[in-house]
This record gives sequence, structure tokens and C-alpha cells, in this order.
Amino acid sequence: MVKKMAVLSERQKLVLALLVRDYVETIEPISSGRLVKNYQLDFSSATVRNEMAVLEEKGFLSQPYTSAGRVPTRAGYRYYVRRLMGEDQLPAHIQEMIRHQFYQARHDVDEWLSLSASVLAQHSMGAAIVTQLHTEKARFKHIALLSTRGRQALVVIVLSSGEVHQQTLVLDETLSQEQLSGIASRINQLATGLDVKELKEKEPEQAGSLLNEIFEVVLNTLKGSEVISSGEVYRDGLANMLSEPEFSEPEKAKQTLEIFEDRVMLDELLSRTVFDSDTPGVHVIIGGEDTWDQLEDTSLILASYGKKDHAMGAVGILGPLRMSYSRGVSTVRFVSDLISELISESMGS
Repeated sequence: MVKKMAVLSERQKLVLALLVRDYVETIEPISSGRLVKNYQLDFSSATVRNEMAVLEEKGFLSQPYTSAGRVPTRAGYRYYVRRLMGEDQLPAHIQEMIRHQFYQARHDVDEWLSLSASVLAQHSMGAAIVTQLHTEKARFKHIALLSTRGRQALVVIVLSSGEVHQQTLVLDETLSQEQLSGIASRINQLATGLDVKELKEKEPEQAGSLLNEIFEVVLNTLKGSEVISSGEVYRDGLANMLSEPEFSEPEKAKQTLEIFEDRVMLDELLSRTVFDSDTPGVHVIIGGEDTWDQLEDTSLILASYGKKDHAMGAVGILGPLRMSYSRGVSTVRFVSDLISELISESMGS
């Protein structure tokens, strides 16, 4: 297993980046000699081979049994995407062509979303998924803090829907019931009737305080209780994905089709990555990220679209691990930004 903060030398980073790019294009294990020849590296094939061995030991590359070359692992792809891949933009003429397609379409959100799926599939060569968003917001109603024994306190949170959540906390020091009730009263005054977004704006600035800690418990409870689901889902380009060698076996093709059609997993993916993230922009999920086993041989590139800070849905592409991440990220980012722009214009803002 790869350590989270694995340290690579500059030469190892270069070798990994070049190997990933070459493998994406060729679908063949990459040898050290090939990298030296193709990229005119100023160090020897033996040096590259040694660096590849180190990368394999760290878990970023693997060596197929019958080959002298190496291929990227899931961890290798993740390191490449998060630390080595440059910020490419779609060529200007492609951007102009896509804009023209949207401006020619009927001024209707459904029309734009359907067109988005087609455009994403065409320019990424992956399978495109575009969704509308339906959200049932959880709202805070009341909190009680009850002293139990010693430094333990029971947190009882009631939501406007009637849901009741309980959690036991171990405090840094023993507090009286009166002190706990005072903290609960403060939170009730601040938070009653608010949803997650509104609650974040009221968060106390007393970092490390018990009030702040309890406030975080309330926030996390509301986040976990929001029901986020996709409305209409637009799909295109499944044939692109199934034509890839990785999915030539009937069982792999069947599994890919199931992923493409699985609304429950799609809702969970969107909820846990795009819509419940404090990090805006494009999200890349590689090989299931040790969370979704069904995705171990696939990758997803997702981004939300909407009006200002209000997400209205998501656009994304599904492809093999060996996909052109740079092209995929730039395409998804451009399309999500364009839909957001069109929606804002249509709403007069």
C-alpha cells in the first residue's frame, strides 16, 4: 500500500509522468529504453530502469508477468493527476465550436443538459453522465447536552423533519449540567431553523472550544441527513467506453453497463464528492478510491454546475483507469462552466 505522503525525487516524478502519458496512448507496458528514446532524456536507460524499480516498490507502477515494461497502478494514476498533471485548457477552436453548439440550441436547461452529454462524450471519448439535482435540505431544530458521568456528555440533536440523533462525547474536563445547558442554549439561539449552508455562516470563531466542537457535530449531523439525488440523468457515449480494450471481456462490459445505469451509486458519488465538498472545481475519482469496489477498473471526472454558490447538478465522464485525464478534466471543467454561465444569463444575473 502506498503511503499518503510518498516522497518522490524530481527524476522519479518525471519518469512517472512520462510513463503514464505514454501508456495512455499505447496501452502497452513501457520500458526504460522507450522513455529514453521517445523523450530524449539526458540520463541512461539503466538509470530510468532503476527509478522505475523504485516507483514499483513504492506502489506506483507494476510489471506484467510476461513483460519487461511497467504500467501505472491506481496509486500511480492518482499521484499523476493530483501532483504532476498540468492545467490544460481546451484549444480555443474547440471552445468556440462547443459554444456555437450551445448558442444554436433552444434556450432551455433540459436542452443544454442533453447537449452537454453529447459534447462530453464526443470530446473526451468517454461515457458522459449529466444530472439535474434534487435536494431535500435538513434543517436544525434543537439541541440538548446532558451530563452523564465524569467527562461524558450526551448530545441530542433534533431536526425539523423530526429525526433525532444522539452521540456521546468525552469532554476535556468535567462540566456541570448548567454549563452544558448554557452551551446548548447558545447553539439553539444561533442555529434553529438553519440548513447546512446557512449554519456554516454562523459557525463560531472560537477554534478549539467546546462550543465550536459541538457546532461541528451539528454541522456533520445535518450533512449526513441531507437527501441528495439526481433528477433527470442524461447519458451518452457508452460505446466509446465499451470499445476500450479493458472492457472487451463480456463480464467487464456488463459491469460497466451496470455502473453507467446505477442511480443509487451515482447519487452516493455525487453526494460524497461533488455536492458535499468544500473544494470547488473538478473532482477525479480513480479506481473507486478504496470506497466503491465497483469502480476499481474505472475512473470518473465530475464537476457541479449551477448559479453562483448554488449547485444545480453535475456533469462528468466515466472511462477506464487508462484515460486521458488532462483532456477529460479540461473538457468537464469547460462544459460545467459554460452551463453555469448560460443558466446565470437566462436567470438575469
